[in-house]
Amino acid sequence: MQIQQKHCFSLGCVWVFKSKIFVFYTECFFCDLFFLDTTRSVKASPETAEIFFQKLRNKYEFTILVTLKQAHLNSGVILSIHHLDHRYLELESSGHRNEIRLHYRSGSHRSHTEVFPYILADNKWHRLSLAISASHLILHVDCNKIYERVVEKPFMDLPLGTTFWLGQRNNAHGYFKGIMQDVQLLVMPQGFISQCPDLNRTCPTCNDFHGLVQKIMELQDILAKTSAKLSQAEQRMNKLDQCYCERTCTIKGTTYREFESWTDGCKNCTCMNGTVQCEALICPLSDCPLNSALAYVDGKCCKECQSVCIFEGRTYFEGQRETVYSSSGDCVLFECKDHKMQRIPKDICTALNCPESQQIPLSHSCCKICKGHDFCTEGHNCMEHSVCRNLEDRAVCSCRDGFRALREDSAYCEDIDECAEGRHYCRENTMCVNTPGSFMCICKTGYIRIDDYSCTEHDECITNQHNCDENALCFNTVGGHNCVCKPGYTSHLRKMLSQRYNAAFFPVAFHIRGDDTWYLGPNSWSTSGSEHGI
Repeated sequence: MQIQQKHCFSLGCVWVFKSKIFVFYTECFFCDLFFLDTTRSVKASPETAEIFFQKLRNKYEFTILVTLKQAHLNSGVILSIHHLDHRYLELESSGHRNEIRLHYRSGSHRSHTEVFPYILADNKWHRLSLAISASHLILHVDCNKIYERVVEKPFMDLPLGTTFWLGQRNNAHGYFKGIMQDVQLLVMPQGFISQCPDLNRTCPTCNDFHGLVQKIMELQDILAKTSAKLSQAEQRMNKLDQCYCERTCTIKGTTYREFESWTDGCKNCTCMNGTVQCEALICPLSDCPLNSALAYVDGKCCKECQSVCIFEGRTYFEGQRETVYSSSGDCVLFECKDHKMQRIPKDICTALNCPESQQIPLSHSCCKICKGHDFCTEGHNCMEHSVCRNLEDRAVCSCRDGFRALREDSAYCEDIDECAEGRHYCRENTMCVNTPGSFMCICKTGYIRIDDYSCTEHDECITNQHNCDENALCFNTVGGHNCVCKPGYTSHLRKMLSQRYNAAFFPVAFHIRGDDTWYLGPNSWSTSGSEHGI
């Protein structure tokens, strides 16, 4: 949609968009923004957008205000601030689903959508305000509080190249059809009072009462329609009672049914409502028969009774080997079989490529090995969270950092919950979060990180990292700050605009930090490659 020319008269304001003429029957500086369902491209120029984003970046308390009249069944975007496919702040109204949607990104870099069921696309005038204060969100329509929620805190660290669109998401999607006026973005507490000053009162007027009665009638109508939908849904649910669908659990490629239990190493696990719940395995006490003793078996957590041999005062389990050297230095190899140590043939030894001083004899083989031999590559029984380590003459298991052994040979290990056991270093203004093998310290809302374990409140007023005028006072808030003019002073930008246009409101204005107002005037918006004022 390319703006070709603009004519202002005392009775109205005429804009020409691709030979389509729109006439606004108000004063020129109160002209409405008409959007038809035609190809257009209404967005702020990169320079203007970046100046605006510098004021909005990393702010967590602001309000979106707009007065609009949306066509029936139209689903369109009111305003959109996005970078590539990431929508940092987008407000849209769906006439097909009769709902208002807020798209944003949180500090975890995840995309979120808050849905507010409400009929806005009814071809009637509405005043809409959406106030966001950290994780607190309030939606007003026609100066009535419709919804109040606690949500994930929006992430407003807007990257360079972020674009700002009005009445559409991009060149091809989200076209708003209708009329918009007085679009504002206020960075201040309770910005909705600017649109509805009466919300700051404690006592209602007669006009408020009549409006309340009207809203009650509308709510009763919505309630009746919702009740009808719930009745239909209940009927459908009753038909589904004969169907049974259970949630399953899948772990290590195996699927388990609801309430099914299994043993995973040294843990007993159960599938509960689609979630795997595990607890440490308690090994039973066993009395072994004669000529047997408890020993670990590969692939099992608990000891089991195994056959033993007694040889030269020592106990050997079935299959264990031992070397004995004669007085002449010959090696004889024995193996425990059927409760007796029986002599077996020696292994054929390979030639070693190390000097004799670096050769080490083994207790279970007549063949020597070179110092530094890698026993782990020959196989080991170290399971999950346990690693194999080489000693001089054998391999042993050792738990990874942040894990503890479930048995004495460290073949099975479990995670240590440093947060629950108080074994962390998180200090004030942080929250400890356990992770596999470690932990992390998360800053509480409104605080910034000092190091890996500490956070502090960011006071822009003390550090002089604010944008308040020299005749304004800076007040620190959690996660930001506010600027308030000193007694006897007023915002110079607001005063200049009021004198220039002799008006109290402007077609498109953005309020940053309370009294600091930004007006997007000539050359502020680009439309299909050309830059003109809107």
